[in-house]
Amino acid sequence: MNTLILEPTQQALWHRVLRDAAATAGQSLDDTLEAYLLMLLLRFTRKPELLRTIMAREYLEGMQHSGRVRDERLRDVGDQCLLLAGLFPGLAQRRRVSAVYFIDLGRGAYGELAGRLAQSAAQLYRELALGFGALLDVLHALRGSTALEALSPLECWELWGKTGSRAARTALAGARDALPVFTAAPGRH
Repeated sequence: MNTLILEPTQQALWHRVLRDAAATAGQSLDDTLEAYLLMLLLRFTRKPELLRTIMAREYLEGMQHSGRVRDERLRDVGDQCLLLAGLFPGLAQRRRVSAVYFIDLGRGAYGELAGRLAQSAAQLYRELALGFGALLDVLHALRGSTALEALSPLECWELWGKTGSRAARTALAGARDALPVFTAAPGRH
């Protein structure tokens, strides 16, 4: 049964939904990542054009700029890729790209920012790049049980291998009634 969640503000609503999704996903986000994800959802709530954006082009155009414009463009690419991979995992398939397309671009954008910015800001983007898998799991849980159904077992294996996603590993194990084994250490999660 679906439950109607009422909160006094949009921010309070997203905060509650995020905490519930993190609990469902079995992910404990630190305060910094939770706050960043909350602000990200608030910022993109009413931006349907996000679904029409060609992320590789945005990344390349961002890299052609310098200074603050470059940083903002790369941040937007990382943020949008996180949302697309987390809330719309089947979109990559419809665009005829790998399921980890958005993950690689998003982590790359955050990683580029981590290497360019001053220490405190760099740390945030380093955490976002490293915590991409945990954030994806929370967004998948936010979307519900159908989040990974659009992905094939091979795509779930790739997602798990690249990010350490618990949700992808669980989906993969359920698809074949077996425990997946990854020979190399999966990405930090």
